[in-house]
Amino acid sequence: MALSSPNTSLCDLITTNNNHIWAGVCVILLVALLLHIYGKKNAIYLLDYTCYKPPYSCRAPMSLYAEYIELDDEFDDDAVAFQIKVLEKSGFSDETSIAPSLFRVPITKSLSFDRDEAKMVLFSLVKELLDKSSMRPKAIDILIINSCMFSTTPSLTAMVVNEFKMRSNIMSFNLSGMGCSAGIISIGLARDLLKVHRNSLALILSTEFMSMNWYTGKNRSMLLSNCLFRMGGAAILMSSRSQDRKKSKYSLQHVVRTNIARDDESYPCICQEEDDKKKTGISISRNILTVAGEAMKANLAMLGPKVLPFSQQFRYVMFLVLQKMRILDKTRVYIPDFRQAFEHFCIHTGGKAVILAIEKRLRLRSEDMEASKMTLYRFGNTSSSSIWYELSYMEAKGRIRKGDRVWQLAFGSGFKCNSAVWKCVASIVTDQGNPWSDRIQTYPVDVPDTRKIF
Repeated sequence: MALSSPNTSLCDLITTNNNHIWAGVCVILLVALLLHIYGKKNAIYLLDYTCYKPPYSCRAPMSLYAEYIELDDEFDDDAVAFQIKVLEKSGFSDETSIAPSLFRVPITKSLSFDRDEAKMVLFSLVKELLDKSSMRPKAIDILIINSCMFSTTPSLTAMVVNEFKMRSNIMSFNLSGMGCSAGIISIGLARDLLKVHRNSLALILSTEFMSMNWYTGKNRSMLLSNCLFRMGGAAILMSSRSQDRKKSKYSLQHVVRTNIARDDESYPCICQEEDDKKKTGISISRNILTVAGEAMKANLAMLGPKVLPFSQQFRYVMFLVLQKMRILDKTRVYIPDFRQAFEHFCIHTGGKAVILAIEKRLRLRSEDMEASKMTLYRFGNTSSSSIWYELSYMEAKGRIRKGDRVWQLAFGSGFKCNSAVWKCVASIVTDQGNPWSDRIQTYPVDVPDTRKIF
């Protein structure tokens, strides 16, 4: 401000200063308003989702599953004993399901069987979700399907487009070979597409079909996949349309992806390969927990600054400073309290050991991991769709309130660790389509450390 002249009164100075203050306030309010409007225009919403509940005919009680293994002449006694031992420690109930083709004795691998399973799961998911959301198939602008182990021609997306007679200009994407974390990769892809193609709807189908990779050899690292994976899937409807805000369940806050495939130890940790007898299967390395820990550490380093309160971030910085000053041992690792950032946790059901390791590493309470443990118990490891069964569990329990934040964390081959953060924007009402609604009152249950199948 220029120097005042001798004739300038005190009243004039006050008036001039007030004008400058009000002008500054107006600019700040205008910027805040523009940021608010811009933020709303770029919001990505989750309208609804559904999880596949296999028919009762696909249920595979543990004793029946073990019997099929014993009856299969391709397994020797050691392979049978090893699989039964894994099953006894799996944390599975008698309600997990497998594909109909795996009930054949001996098991017959067939492309047609996998296609039939894909149609049964995908068509059921799409129909149920469209009915729940009162949406027509032709309203879908973007279609994304992720299935790691089964990729066919025509693609799975083409199969769905053909069945539901979707539009000819629909944007379709088929993701394969990306492991159990592919569901979050699909969410990230949908988010990016919806930001570019405004006022659009995206349908995501997240599932896995393992029949063609059923392993009948002697390699124990490849026999593991027979015991860990089960039948399931999820369908998610996302929107960038502003009119969908009031009828949506969640808004997407963050997607953080970490890929450590450049590391030669991590890359082959989960791998489709042939054994010395040319039998194909999925090999799971013994150091998978170590690799998963390193991938999660890298993912949390990127996610933390986006979600943690200032107090937690300040403690982390001070921890690094003290390590730099050699006051603290450099081998120590600081784990922030993520319970201050999230009310709910959906941790991928990679297996009982994986769930317990993450619970310990993140210093979470047993109740924070309840949804993961119960999902593993009732449905098994359904690969990329498992995090949606967990969210369904918490909704059925009536635990999610408006404003709550949900963290979805998943691991996958490559090796990858991916996170998605959602914020609840509406009161959640449990519907009959929820896969837990038939018996949610009986959960949680005590899961024994081991059980005898026979």
